[in-house]
Amino acid sequence: MRILSVRARPFMHNDLLPTEPLTSKEPTPTGTQTLLRGLGVVQAVAGGARDLKEIARLIGTTRSTTHRLASCLVDERYLRVVPQVGYLLGPKLIELGFQAREEVPLAMLARPYLDQLSELTGDTVHLAVREGDDVLYLHKNPGRNGPEMRSRVGHRMPLVRTGIGKALLLDSAQSEWQRLYEVSMPASGRNPLWPAHEQQTWAQLQARREEYVQGGYAFDLEDNEPSIRCVAAPVRDASKQIVAGISVASTVPYMPLEKMAELVPLIKKIAAELSADLGG
Repeated sequence: MRILSVRARPFMHNDLLPTEPLTSKEPTPTGTQTLLRGLGVVQAVAGGARDLKEIARLIGTTRSTTHRLASCLVDERYLRVVPQVGYLLGPKLIELGFQAREEVPLAMLARPYLDQLSELTGDTVHLAVREGDDVLYLHKNPGRNGPEMRSRVGHRMPLVRTGIGKALLLDSAQSEWQRLYEVSMPASGRNPLWPAHEQQTWAQLQARREEYVQGGYAFDLEDNEPSIRCVAAPVRDASKQIVAGISVASTVPYMPLEKMAELVPLIKKIAAELSADLGG
């Protein structure tokens, strides 16, 4: 049952009491009907209804029935009553919300979205989180295009040198980006695995950071290793904090700059859908 947001009038104490006799002429509801009505009360309060009259109007029951339902929900802590305000969502819902989030592993919840990205792009798809100064890969769907990438589940990479790492940093201050850039830079200034590969400068990363923060995405333009490019976006939870990142990656022949630009709306859309599943 979908309850639209409402503009409630100022709450009066008498609104907690039904104006009708508690003995209603409504037929006795079945267990399923009672459950749905109780859920309707919770959704009405979540949508902004604060008094019995408004809740009853939204769920289509009498005020006496609404009063019984609301009183039961208050007793069980699914709702609370605040003087001069009215009905609000209760602490039990907060507890259940956190429990629901903890019970579903992020990688399991993300799997359908990652599979969708794989199907649509044919490229390697990653899910990762931040762990200290590194990216920690939680899931990988190998791509159909080009050679397999060396990333692995449980593998770590420097945050600012990967697209998915930059996506995880979109809410972080510039000073944090600079710190991470400095700690990730090899002492020699060259990556020992690819000594001939040019490292991005702080000035280049700083300029790109501004673009990424404004656009809500991030690129890896061969910043971590030669010939690897990726497009990434952040995933947010109910608190709107970035809790993970997803990316689409491939080698340069399969990931030209034009394709990267085209992938931005898609990966942002998939990341937003996953965020919605997390309450974000």
